[in-house]
Amino acid sequence: MNFAADLRRELADRAEKYAAAQGLPHFLSYGALPIAYFAPHEDGWRHGNFLSQSYKAIQTNPTWKKRLSKVHTQARRCLPETVRGRWMELDACTSSDALLMNIFCYPGTLRRARLAILLAAEPRAHASFGYKARVPMLNGRFDRTEVDLRLGNLLIEAKLTENDFQRARKEVLLAYRDFRDVFDLQQLPQSPTHYLSYQLLRNVLAAYALQCSFCVLIDARRPDLKEAWYAVMMCVKPVELRTRLRIATWQEAAQAAPPKLQTFLAAKYGIGTCSQARRSASKN
Repeated sequence: MNFAADLRRELADRAEKYAAAQGLPHFLSYGALPIAYFAPHEDGWRHGNFLSQSYKAIQTNPTWKKRLSKVHTQARRCLPETVRGRWMELDACTSSDALLMNIFCYPGTLRRARLAILLAAEPRAHASFGYKARVPMLNGRFDRTEVDLRLGNLLIEAKLTENDFQRARKEVLLAYRDFRDVFDLQQLPQSPTHYLSYQLLRNVLAAYALQCSFCVLIDARRPDLKEAWYAVMMCVKPVELRTRLRIATWQEAAQAAPPKLQTFLAAKYGIGTCSQARRSASKN
């Protein structure tokens, strides 16, 4: 069963229905499964892929606003031209970064005690999107690993419809200073030439170097990503580090969100309670 493809299909369908209901202009990508893309309104304060309160908060925060400028690398091949001249990654209805910012940029979200407890994050922690962690290498240099979100001493990797956590050749990961100290190399998911879940491995190394906690944030409709994370977590050797690793779902985060944000997540993403998501997954 292809959980990623099923979720992409569901989100694409929901996005079109949401756009029609809200009267939002959008464009469809070319290909077997058209994906809805939204562009900012001319007034600069609204964007069809974001809840208005979240988008206004992003626009008034220069650091957050920079995250919107991630260029969509495949736009010229799969999207019609736009007067803006280029499409951004966060314009896509399937963007995990857009979903992340919809939630954590919404006014009041970071003050929700229930959300802080779920993620084991510091209350009212500052949100830094696309945080560049310094992960030490054997040669004395650092890899500026990008972390989707840093909340105080918590690093978060967010996933939605991505196929997996990517893979990398073994020599790439063996070049990290702490790789052998942190992981049981024989037990790590791997092929003869590659280690699997490359993004998770780098983020765990970042958490180790920074003495931070690390959380994987996924959709409850993606049990495949959950299994991949547990396969990595079981190979972490330092016990103290292992206690700082966790997983949460968008559905759990939605339960801790303000009511208006909950309504938006349910309508656009189908993100309700965990039990609803499990029922949806069982139907597929």
